Amino acid sequence: MGGHDDAAAPPVTSGPPRDRYVDWLRAFSLIVVVVWHWAFTILQWGPDGPSPTSPLGFTSGLWILTWLLQVLPLFFYVGGYVHLLSWNRACERGVGLGTFVWRRIRGLAIPALVLAGTWIVLGAIVTWAFGIEWMDRVVLLVISPLWFIGVYLVLIALLPLALWLHRRYDVLALIWLAGAALVVDVLRLRYGYEAVGWLNMIIVWGLAHQAGFFYARVVALPRRFDVAILWTGLFALFGLVYSGIYPGSMVGVPGDKLSNMAPPTFVIVALLIFQIGLVEVVRPSMERLLEHPRWQRVNETVNRFALPLFLFHTTGMAIWVALTWWLSGSPTGRGSPPDLFWWLERPLAVGGALVCTLPVIMLFGRRRKTDRTRA
Repeated sequence: MGGHDDAAAPPVTSGPPRDRYVDWLRAFSLIVVVVWHWAFTILQWGPDGPSPTSPLGFTSGLWILTWLLQVLPLFFYVGGYVHLLSWNRACERGVGLGTFVWRRIRGLAIPALVLAGTWIVLGAIVTWAFGIEWMDRVVLLVISPLWFIGVYLVLIALLPLALWLHRRYDVLALIWLAGAALVVDVLRLRYGYEAVGWLNMIIVWGLAHQAGFFYARVVALPRRFDVAILWTGLFALFGLVYSGIYPGSMVGVPGDKLSNMAPPTFVIVALLIFQIGLVEVVRPSMERLLEHPRWQRVNETVNRFALPLFLFHTTGMAIWVALTWWLSGSPTGRGSPPDLFWWLERPLAVGGALVCTLPVIMLFGRRRKTDRTRA
């Protein structure tokens, strides 16, 4: 842009001391994803094996909860801030950008690849030994949540470009990314170029990550701006959803004409704005809470186990489903609409999956230093 050069852009400086609220948001977003999968996955069993659905497809109006519980935009936003802060600190230690990026990719990719590879090998062995032809569907269900790890790794690899855009163009980078996401939706939804939609896997999540570079500036805004950001995102969500173009749910729902997540649509940009405003509005209360020693210990514990829990939670869930199948003599969840009993047993579904996941973490994840990817 004319007249806008590196010297005019705000300097990228070292951030403040460790932010407990940031740690909480990162861990909280992962825990929400885990609990959502444990509590609200309905497995339909057919001749071809299991296929997942959720109560959103059966319960009218429940989709509104996804505006709060679909927290991946928040995770990528906080991740962008953490990467910027970590890079600033690495610069002070004299670490090169290439080394910095490679270390972060390696720290996250290795456990994810080991987990995926283990399940692929296990599935092949079970298929060969017992002739269970639908075992590949089980493997796909278990490793499918790792898709977001893959996107996150791509964003880490693109960090040099993201940092350059931030220094060179500042907030214009966000405007351009949002515009690109909107153009992709127009090409996809108006003109039928479906394949183009997958560009938003990088554009939309890259926008959320890039927005994290502005975290410190958002925190410094007066409180009335926090409320303004929240309402801006909320009005945008209502406008987009009730336009009739986009579905209301922020996760995929069987029967909807399209999903706002696969690939992400421009609605996720509005959701990001809403969630940024929301976390800033509740910040004072949460920071006071996290000042108490007891909650500091809770925060530290949750952060220590959040990433291993995410990596292994579908493995634990698979063990729990297998145990309940073995004990009951038949697969659970045949796709009927969830009744009162199904809702009442949700704590058991979460607790059982958690009990089955913890030993897996202890066996395979206890030596992993999860704070490698922290600020």
